[in-house]
Amino acid sequence: MQFARAAWKFLVAVKDGMVLIAMLLFFGALYTILSSQPNSGAIRDGALLLDLSGVIVEEPAAPTFEDFLASNGSNSLREYRLRDVVHAIDATVEDDRVKAIVLDLSGFVGGGQTSLTDVGDALARAKKAGKPIYAFASFFSDDSYQLAAHASEIWMDPMGGIIFAGPGGSRLYYKGLIDRLGVTANIYRVGTYKSAVEPYMRADQSSAAKEASEALYGVLWESWLAEIKKARPQAMVKSFADDPAAFVTAAGGDYADVAIQQKLIDKLGDKTAFDRFVAEQVGVDETPAPDSFKSIDFDDFVAGNPVDTDGSPIGVITVAGEIVGGSSGPGMAASGRIAEQIYTALDEDEIKALVVRVDSPGGSAYASEEIRLALLEAKKKKLPIVISMGDVAASGGYWIATAGDHIFAEPETITGSIGVFAVLPSFEKALAQWGVTADGVRTTPISGEPDFVGGFSEDLNAILQAGVEDSYSDFIKLVSAARGKTAEEVDGIGQGRVWDGGTARQLGLVDGFGGMTEALAEAAKRAGLAEGDYHAQYLDPQDSLGLLPFSGIPFVQKESAPITGVV
Repeated sequence: MQFARAAWKFLVAVKDGMVLIAMLLFFGALYTILSSQPNSGAIRDGALLLDLSGVIVEEPAAPTFEDFLASNGSNSLREYRLRDVVHAIDATVEDDRVKAIVLDLSGFVGGGQTSLTDVGDALARAKKAGKPIYAFASFFSDDSYQLAAHASEIWMDPMGGIIFAGPGGSRLYYKGLIDRLGVTANIYRVGTYKSAVEPYMRADQSSAAKEASEALYGVLWESWLAEIKKARPQAMVKSFADDPAAFVTAAGGDYADVAIQQKLIDKLGDKTAFDRFVAEQVGVDETPAPDSFKSIDFDDFVAGNPVDTDGSPIGVITVAGEIVGGSSGPGMAASGRIAEQIYTALDEDEIKALVVRVDSPGGSAYASEEIRLALLEAKKKKLPIVISMGDVAASGGYWIATAGDHIFAEPETITGSIGVFAVLPSFEKALAQWGVTADGVRTTPISGEPDFVGGFSEDLNAILQAGVEDSYSDFIKLVSAARGKTAEEVDGIGQGRVWDGGTARQLGLVDGFGGMTEALAEAAKRAGLAEGDYHAQYLDPQDSLGLLPFSGIPFVQKESAPITGVV
């Protein structure tokens, strides 16, 4: 009995300890949640600090309780919503409290080229309105320099550097590995240029894929160079990018010297020197540190400058990320969740039109169709639908776009990819190496299929390939009806090939150039609304924690779902 009592006391102590730990974790996370909420009342005179440590995205992933536990108050990388960044910069124009804009790009991971162009345009507007912009980074790459080029003055750490890589590079091909492992990649596709499956069927890039990539990357690179040249005419970017090794070698490996000589930056100085310089322009902070300047927190500033709500609302639906079924996200374009947002909008009589913002490389054909069908319900109610393409609106993203009355893209938007594929692995060769085989009785030619152990039958292969071909035929019909082209014309520009926005416009896949501003104006015009008598009503889902979408949530790279049956 004495042993039983001791054991019981021990178990109770363990239980109490676990409860105590759980409570500490809960209240710690609660404190993190509450302390991370923006405070618009904290805005004072100073510089708007854009410490972009992370990525700029169309729609940040929903924060989870685990994210807060993982962040632990640290300066983790985070996802910044594009429209928040642009709106904050534009709001500085009329705000006398903002004496300057500071870009701290040392921790900037990047963003899509179209998104960064939108941010750059906002910086140009603020600069034209008389707001000085100061940029700093220890190291500049293509994405960070695309923003820094709009600054009044660019600083770089003396031990830092600049390298322009341009779009492109290599990708991994797994054909040799899966052959060695004995894995069979059962591939079904339609589209000569549908290169997403090539790593499973080749050891190198096909000539068709290389042709398409060279054309696309060439346009993106020239567009990037043109933007930098316009923003910072004195910078000798192209000559340096064409032969960086020669310049760096001639400078004895002194990257900073190259940056100064090529007029890529204005001054060299560490972060402390940069902060002191900014303090001289906008005032010294009240804290004892002499190198700190009066700054305005980004989240506080966004909260203190809500978007205009005058006039009639135009609903904005966001399709961002891989298109999947279900109700997950944000961060994934889950068809169930997005369709529900559309149907909810149809129940609100105040909404006069819909703008669908697409920033997706594609995904499930079934999920893409679920979203398209929901948009067709909006059409039945005579709601105008305008598509606004972001960085990428390809494959399943373009499938959804066919429901629009008018499609806008940017010249650097990646779109098209009208094609279908599926990849399913089987392991009969790998198992045979270990003496494992499969046998049995079938009542039909496809009993027990798909047989991942014994291998796929020819009948199943024929069925799956026919299904992919049928999906491609449906895709062609959708585009043909939406764009007023014959099936043969669409097939000629389809075949899974991706296009830049400029070429897509020439081919008739999009109607015009423009971003959200132009899309909202077009939707308002089609709804019969007067100019300026409307506002965007973003039909965003609230995350599970009820937090503002621009709160400081760490950025975590999510794994993609398996590639099976996608457009």
